[in-house]
Amino acid sequence: MGAAGGTALGLSSHGTTATSSRSQGTTTVPGPGSAGSGIDGFTVPGQDQGGTDGLSDGGTGTDGGTGTGGTGAGGSGTSQAAATPATAAQTAGVVTIDTVIGYDDAQQAAGTGMVLTADGTVLTNNHVVQGATSITVTDETTGEQYTADVVGTDATNDVAVLQLRDASGLSTVALDDDGVQTGDTVTDVGNAEGTGDLVAAEGTVTATDQDIQVQSESGTGTESLTGLIEVAAQIVSGDSGGPVLDSEGEVIGMATAASSGSADVTGYAIPISTAKSIAAHILAGEASDTITIGLPAFLGVQVSSAATGTTSGVPVAGTVEGSGAAAAGLAAGDTITSIDGTAVTSASELTEAVARHAVGDRVTVGYTTADGTAATATVTLTAGPAA
Repeated sequence: MGAAGGTALGLSSHGTTATSSRSQGTTTVPGPGSAGSGIDGFTVPGQDQGGTDGLSDGGTGTDGGTGTGGTGAGGSGTSQAAATPATAAQTAGVVTIDTVIGYDDAQQAAGTGMVLTADGTVLTNNHVVQGATSITVTDETTGEQYTADVVGTDATNDVAVLQLRDASGLSTVALDDDGVQTGDTVTDVGNAEGTGDLVAAEGTVTATDQDIQVQSESGTGTESLTGLIEVAAQIVSGDSGGPVLDSEGEVIGMATAASSGSADVTGYAIPISTAKSIAAHILAGEASDTITIGLPAFLGVQVSSAATGTTSGVPVAGTVEGSGAAAAGLAAGDTITSIDGTAVTSASELTEAVARHAVGDRVTVGYTTADGTAATATVTLTAGPAA
């Protein structure tokens, strides 16, 4: 179960506004996160918001998702070696990632990624880009910035693949599929605290094949991250998606979570062999129960937190400009009662109904207007924020 004590934190880094948990087919209505202790001392590695040494994740989902309060105050001191600026060799093939979350430019997140191909295929954590409507990637070797498109995501295993537009000749990371052993010296390289400057934190592998139970991003249950590499190193917010290097400078893992609240930080990384295998399925266009190819279908209605358990339908708080819902005339005050003739009585049921469709599908939405009139509308689903 990883290190005792403390709270595991997500490793992307937010700005100063509260943000929301995301679910497929949703947008967000910002709201404050509430502190919580997570499950067994861990919270899901989600996109984090907050000030120095303090991280949180909270808000209200829409089209069905509801936010969850994340937790954690980072330790004010540590006996582990402090991070130092990354060397040129450690920087090669490593990128910093900045995202806009949902449809509010004030909601931003930052993380790290690894370049797999010279034409701009990038591997990162799903939670680094989850909920993003705009992704900017900076090649830290050249300083060049690129707009990134989501090739696919695997939220269950916390892996995502991006493609940089108009990229060529990029430096790539070297992958090591041989694995690691307890006691090996490793170095984490990442965009610590989202500053845009890559730093390196040396540590040791303390365990392999570790499973941690975490609070789900939706706040409705628990999720498991399995088969992780446990590392005693200063892995912090913003390092998500970055490489954990062996003594030869080859990537053995991708940083994804860390504990906090104790003198020494315990980090967790997805073995690179696992991440690479998932990325191969994504690049082959192989959707599955866990893999979403491209962007998810999006209805475009905003749902308040009060819409998580109604019996008469799902109240609409508003619509996203340019979405199918807006084009079909749905508006604040309406209440959605069905999708394609199947009743929806909660926000989660609405999310699940939308998630069964693809971008471009046309769905029949049953709803009642603010004055109680029953109506239907045909909505063409657009592409939503990253899943």
